[in-house]
Amino acid sequence: MWEYSEKVKELFLHPKNVGEIENPDAVGEVGSLICGDALKLTLRIDKETDRIIDAKFQTFGCASAIASSSVLTELIKGKTLDEALKLTNKDIAEALGGLPKEKMHCSVMGREALEAAIANYRGEKKPAETKERIVCNCFQVSEEKIRRVAIENHLTTVEEITNYTKAGGDCGSCIPEIEAILKDIWSVKATERPKKPKKLTNLQKIALIQDVIEKEIRPRLQADGGDIELIDVDGNRVIVGLRAMCTECPMGGVTIQGIQDKLRELVSEEIVVEAQ
Repeated sequence: MWEYSEKVKELFLHPKNVGEIENPDAVGEVGSLICGDALKLTLRIDKETDRIIDAKFQTFGCASAIASSSVLTELIKGKTLDEALKLTNKDIAEALGGLPKEKMHCSVMGREALEAAIANYRGEKKPAETKERIVCNCFQVSEEKIRRVAIENHLTTVEEITNYTKAGGDCGSCIPEIEAILKDIWSVKATERPKKPKKLTNLQKIALIQDVIEKEIRPRLQADGGDIELIDVDGNRVIVGLRAMCTECPMGGVTIQGIQDKLRELVSEEIVVEAQ
């Protein structure tokens, strides 16, 4: 039996913004009734400011799906489209006071619906030749989604992938391929990290940055009562947040310089670290 937070229970029993906006400016639909979860998000957008002025949802799913969809609409109202796009599935889960690990896919679905709605508003469409390759046929989960969710949430096991995407959670025939994808994503950390690594793909660079932070930087900060959060990676710009005791530390600038030096040593000499 899963344990739900009071916030999840509240929004499941009394969800906010249920329904569909009439003649919406943006529509995002993800999931499938066949797969067990589906979400339709409609938005009203101020065209002069690109600000979301209203959001409603319709979903088919469990308590976590309803609560995640409801809190998503509350989180994005009043934000510009660019501000809304910075919202992560972790933000959705945290706003709910946490989700059972087996239900994290509901927060991912919310994030995907938001991205789909904004892409719909902006008229963005993927070229036919970039059609995603399906890995899990039971739940129609693509390789691109598995890779993205794994990197964004630092997932390293098939069980975690199943919790966040449902892939591998039914017949299990795709499990070997999921394992291969995870091995490919995180293979960089299994190598001897050279001072000047060979040219990396963007996904490999992000994965390596995350791994260096998790394995090399965070433990040292935590040993002194501090912590770090990776907020964003934009090309060679790495944006981090210092947490815990590091937040008020007068040596914060020195800490950021040390983080930058380590990432330049193990990832790329062109990296610039910024604190938020």
